[in-house]
Amino acid sequence: MMTEEVAKELSALGNPKQAILCGIETQACIACTTFDLLEKGMEVHIVADAVSSRSQTDRLFALSRLRQSGAFLTTTEAVLLQLIQDAKHPNFREIQKLLAHPSPDTGLLSFFSSL
Repeated sequence: MMTEEVAKELSALGNPKQAILCGIETQACIACTTFDLLEKGMEVHIVADAVSSRSQTDRLFALSRLRQSGAFLTTTEAVLLQLIQDAKHPNFREIQKLLAHPSPDTGLLSFFSSL
């Protein structure tokens, strides 16, 4: 949700045009924040494998609704690689080590295969 504190932080950051969201309760906290940011005209990227809900059903329906509303769904690995841009980044080797380990199954593949 776009609280007064969040609005102040965004202002202090120079009113960025994009936001990356991760967290818990996709159908509530992530959804409300996403809708508020989209309403402000921001581009919202939701890290699908870094959000959760009490049930997989709530999570999947929320991600579907958020995508239909204009948010972009992405993954942790994609966000990290896009943020560092290329191998010239000073932390590339450290991040590459993190990505070398296979990620656990998130239960999202069947959801995305139907899109």
